[in-house]
Amino acid sequence: MFRRILIANRGEVAVRLVRACHELGVEAVAVYSTADRESLHVRLADEAVHVGPPPPPQSYLNIPSLVAAATTTGCEAVHPGWGFLAENAEFAAACEDNDVAFVGPRPESIATMGDKIRAKRAASAAGLPLVPGSNGAATLDQARALAREVGFPLLLKAAAGGGGRGMRLVTDPDDLEPAFRTASAEAEAAFSDGSLYVERAIVGARHVEIQVLGDGEGRVLTLGERDCSIQRRHQKLVEEGPSPAVTAELRAEMEEAARRATEALRYRGAGTLEFLLDEEGLFYFIEMNTRLQVEHPVTELITGVDLAQAQLHIAAGEGLPTTGRAELHGHAIELRINAEDPTRDFLPAPGAVTRFRPPLGPGVRIDTHVFDGYEIPPFYDSLVAKVLVWAEDRPGAVRRARRALTEFELEGVPTTRDLAMDILDTEPFASGRYTTEFLAEAGSSLPSLGAEAS
Repeated sequence: MFRRILIANRGEVAVRLVRACHELGVEAVAVYSTADRESLHVRLADEAVHVGPPPPPQSYLNIPSLVAAATTTGCEAVHPGWGFLAENAEFAAACEDNDVAFVGPRPESIATMGDKIRAKRAASAAGLPLVPGSNGAATLDQARALAREVGFPLLLKAAAGGGGRGMRLVTDPDDLEPAFRTASAEAEAAFSDGSLYVERAIVGARHVEIQVLGDGEGRVLTLGERDCSIQRRHQKLVEEGPSPAVTAELRAEMEEAARRATEALRYRGAGTLEFLLDEEGLFYFIEMNTRLQVEHPVTELITGVDLAQAQLHIAAGEGLPTTGRAELHGHAIELRINAEDPTRDFLPAPGAVTRFRPPLGPGVRIDTHVFDGYEIPPFYDSLVAKVLVWAEDRPGAVRRARRALTEFELEGVPTTRDLAMDILDTEPFASGRYTTEFLAEAGSSLPSLGAEAS
């Protein structure tokens, strides 16, 4: 195992990784921008390095500064967390060029799966089913031709990135051209690449993802699925595992598909293969995230495998905890708490936290970097906490989630806590019969979004 690791991130994920290092007896070095000087990850780390002013390009996205922080502090490895440079092949290569291990996949794996078009080709070669769509980047004329072939609705997606940027749903032929131009411009601004691909939109779909670990030599452990269908603008709000829409037979089939792709890539580290599941129970590959996911604790709770520590063991050449399929036990739910105002179209709400009291008790886990008096900066992601619960079955997990949210206190800024409560109280969530259209369909009835309570 490594002696010292640089955590090239901030916030909740940096806190999570510092703790994973300390539990393995590894020293953790934090990096911080000026805005994060008093942050919890800085306090918990064994050493901390200032890497620049608040704007991410000058700090958390500054590859030379991060590599220098690792080498000057004697770090043997860098863990990128998620977001920022976690899926940046150039950063992974820069670490390795400086004899610092990158805790994640090889640069070539990141590059392949980070390009939506190359990723689909790699997945298809491994035998994974794909959503009908363009074979590579499409021009506007090619998008029109595909629309005549497969019909509407269509989904336009940025070839070079994700997170909902450069993505547009088109339901009417007259909207195709303006949507295409808008999505392309957005993709160019976000990823310096305005190319789009086009695929048929799956109506009434579930968003289900399979967690994998690979040792880089072809050995793989699959760890079941997470259902991430409840989203806002393609950003996940609630995740759970196992999915109430996935049978044991379907789970085996999806894990087998994920295993084939992971083996074919000779993938190293933690990764997630994301699928759309249609109303008939057919699944289609969307993309692979070559990093630890925000929702990874759901998998940890139902498998007992510490994914962050597993990443470190793999990067150190110590291999997988086991191979095959991890056994699943119980049910877990994650609710993301963001510093946003749901009544104002989820406007980010930076500011001072005047009171923070996370819920406690059996089966409750809180991943956060917040504390009393913490000043939420305006420069970064608005996630402030993840409320996770585990129980023997799904009804028990839902009850425990309600109880935990009732106890959760965060004052000083608006949050999405009440929205999470409202979601738990809806019939679609209680029954498990929800889709990626949940918020669009239920939003008008949710009190936290300004609707009248029934």
